[in-house]
Amino acid sequence: MKRVRFRDSGGNVRGGRWAIEDGEPVVTAAAGPYGRIAFGDESYDPAEVDILPPCEPTKIVCLGRNYAEHADEMGSDVPDRPMLFLKGPNAVASHGNTLTMPAGKERIDHEAELGVVIGEQCKNVSESGAMDVVAGYTCVNDISNRDDQNREQNWVRGKAFDNACPIGPLVATPEHVPEDATIECRVNGETRQSSTREHLIFPVEETIAEITEYMTLEPGDVIATGTPSGVGPLEDGDRVEVEIEGIGTLEHSVKIP
Repeated sequence: MKRVRFRDSGGNVRGGRWAIEDGEPVVTAAAGPYGRIAFGDESYDPAEVDILPPCEPTKIVCLGRNYAEHADEMGSDVPDRPMLFLKGPNAVASHGNTLTMPAGKERIDHEAELGVVIGEQCKNVSESGAMDVVAGYTCVNDISNRDDQNREQNWVRGKAFDNACPIGPLVATPEHVPEDATIECRVNGETRQSSTREHLIFPVEETIAEITEYMTLEPGDVIATGTPSGVGPLEDGDRVEVEIEGIGTLEHSVKIP
């Protein structure tokens, strides 16, 4: 199943199912013939509603350097355990929107990532039981302000600013997302990042076990599993697409004052 949150023309927030029409839908801001959103007995054209973040996390737990080639391009070693940092709910942004970035920065980068959406409150989860607490997967862009990230150790300014974590457009249950699912980022139609989830250093199950050893995860919380190599700077007006096989495409633009 593929679930989506949206606001209809009357201003009502709904939770619907992205209906399949003529095969697997290609989920974009203008989905056109590829699918409609079903809510009860009604259906909606995705282009005619406001797509909202597919969940409402109390926190986003992010992994750094979870792809060896990305660690290499950043001039860093591969960590010996999942390298964790946090983004708050203020960082969450929606599919299809234009996102305002911090002003006066030299470099703000895109980072395409597979997001894991938690389905139930959980603590001290074993690797073998990790998938039992997963509601599904989504697309994440871990937008990074390198100016400040490189000056601090806790990365609050570099990673947790407003609009630093667009998520969406939907949550796909695990059976839709292959173990070798492709992960791509395109900027203005040009492919910048391309890899698969099988190159994750720390897989989803190990990551959930590690995180829940230290903190309780709540329904709707998101784990951003790290980005492949190819991260790069964004410029004012750029259009970003994060596409993950089995989920769809998260799209947004950026405004850099």
